[in-house]
Amino acid sequence: MPTPSLKYLKLLSEKYPSIQAASTAIINFTAQLQLPKGTEHFLSDIHGEYEAFQHVLRNGAGSICRKIDEMFSNTMSKSERRNMATLIYYPELKTPLMLQTVPDKEEWSRLTLVRLVKFSRRLSAKYRRETVRNLLPKHVAETIEELLYDQEGVEHKAAYYQSQIDTIVSTGSTQAFITSLAELIQRLAVERLHVIGDIYDRGPGAHLILDTLMDHHQVDIQWGNHDILWMGAAAGSEACIANVIRICLRYGNMESLENGYGISLLPLASFALETYKNDPCDRFIPKVSADSSFSSQEIRLMAQMQKAMAVMQFKLESQLIKRRPHYQMKDRLLLEKIDYQRGVINLNGSEYPLLDSFFPTIDEKNPDVLTAEEQIVIDKLRLSFINSNKLQQHVRFLFSTGSLYLIHDGNLLYHGCIAMNDDGEFMSFNVDGKSFTGKEFLDRVDRLARQGYFDTDHLVRKQYGMDAMWFLWCAPQSPLFGKEKMATLERYFLADKATHTEKRNAYYTLRNNEDSARKILQEFGLNPQSGHIINGHVPVKVTKGERPIKANGRLIVIDGGFSKAYQRETGIAGYTLISNSRGLLLAAHQPFESTQKAVSEELDMDTETEIIHGHPDRMRVSDTDRGREIQEHIDELQALLHAYREGLIKEHSLV
Repeated sequence: MPTPSLKYLKLLSEKYPSIQAASTAIINFTAQLQLPKGTEHFLSDIHGEYEAFQHVLRNGAGSICRKIDEMFSNTMSKSERRNMATLIYYPELKTPLMLQTVPDKEEWSRLTLVRLVKFSRRLSAKYRRETVRNLLPKHVAETIEELLYDQEGVEHKAAYYQSQIDTIVSTGSTQAFITSLAELIQRLAVERLHVIGDIYDRGPGAHLILDTLMDHHQVDIQWGNHDILWMGAAAGSEACIANVIRICLRYGNMESLENGYGISLLPLASFALETYKNDPCDRFIPKVSADSSFSSQEIRLMAQMQKAMAVMQFKLESQLIKRRPHYQMKDRLLLEKIDYQRGVINLNGSEYPLLDSFFPTIDEKNPDVLTAEEQIVIDKLRLSFINSNKLQQHVRFLFSTGSLYLIHDGNLLYHGCIAMNDDGEFMSFNVDGKSFTGKEFLDRVDRLARQGYFDTDHLVRKQYGMDAMWFLWCAPQSPLFGKEKMATLERYFLADKATHTEKRNAYYTLRNNEDSARKILQEFGLNPQSGHIINGHVPVKVTKGERPIKANGRLIVIDGGFSKAYQRETGIAGYTLISNSRGLLLAAHQPFESTQKAVSEELDMDTETEIIHGHPDRMRVSDTDRGREIQEHIDELQALLHAYREGLIKEHSLV
């Protein structure tokens, strides 16, 4: 690396004000490079399934249970090990239950604390003391640190160690310490979390998932198309807002929208009740289970609201497509293809009868113009979205920790696709005479999405960015969508299922080919011999014999059906990927029943793991991107040390 400038070294000296401070930092950072690489966990397509997500997070994709078996199989029964695992996953719920059932509460408390401390010691061996200390709550940090690093086998230390355990129990602090140790174990089990997109939609708990991620010690997010849709809505994009609300109504999923973010749908409900009061809205009955808690009146109202929102969505999208002709989506101006008198639509030269031809708000001559009443509804909804503090907090977090793709430790992470032509070349996108492909295109639209949210000085630029977020949601060349069309109107209004087909981009065939995967890795500056692509978005249909490992191991798809809506097709409840110092493991999860059963019946999420890549030598921090950053910092500190000793910079006065 180039020698740091004297100006930079003077700034660095403010943090390391003396020769001793710089030397100590060099010693500590150099030692850190020799630690084993931390365990990382990759999740994808969570789709609002908060309970299942939380369980996978708490059990480290099954790694905690495996480590308990390895460590205690000779000293604990299978039942005791399962009990310990549940206690670690849900300490705040399981501890009171256990204390009600055990014959000797104090003895159980002592034994449990000793076991948790021993287990924590094993996991903390891969971390510096400072890292472990920072993961502990302040009120228990000093005591737990003493327990973790206490030499209980040394003379005079055993009594000290036992006294600490006894005092925790006698002072009634058992619950607090068990909870703190269990949470420490969860955090030590997985050093970093990667979320490969689609936190939102389908399930009811997206807002809870975002709250959990914001509290996580180290996380990054690669946006999915459902995420960018909510991000666009939070920015104020009317087309994105219409899509968000319609999808929530379609699946009867109002929890995140109303209770999580406080979005008021009253203006829409009032408008829909009046406008569609005599319309059965049969095509818009929400997709809810037969045992749902919705009354027949609520279901009918949601159907009316969904139709009202769908019509507004089609109008707003038509306006956007005309506003951005370079999106090349003129074929999706479907409102203009409808013969409203005859109740038919013309698609690609063929006529199809509409299943519903009641459109009281559409002007046949100007079908994409909102009525005055519709515009009032949209304006009120837009204000509700941009003024939701919780939603804005979550979306800012998605921007600060997220991106369209991530290059990490020689691997490439992204949600959807890198758009390709049938011949395997990258698909080009033309803007004002300039062609964008591959990495350059993703970099461009990533920047535009940020512009659409953050640019408050230039409304034209902001609108351009907001439109780009809608493009990322559903355009044929979007790296987050990757299909020739989103057939929303066809699914609502046409019986012929051939019109519902959404043909995938050639990428989804070509990604099975190793040459294509290597080409993508090279496009992003990665080594095609050792790098991997980690991909989500399209569920792996295990029931049909599909495999998540593609392109001779170069590409791994980890969307296996986390969302309950997809589990009938996939046959499992999702894949997660685990990367540790020894290699890559793929975990296949069976459906999760509930937190209540996990606690009361100790039902874990059954997980099968498969080693898909082993490192010839155990990876250390020095082999990672973080290690390279640390080495650069060490080099800078060496330069600072040299500047101190050469008299170029004075040591600061230490008071």
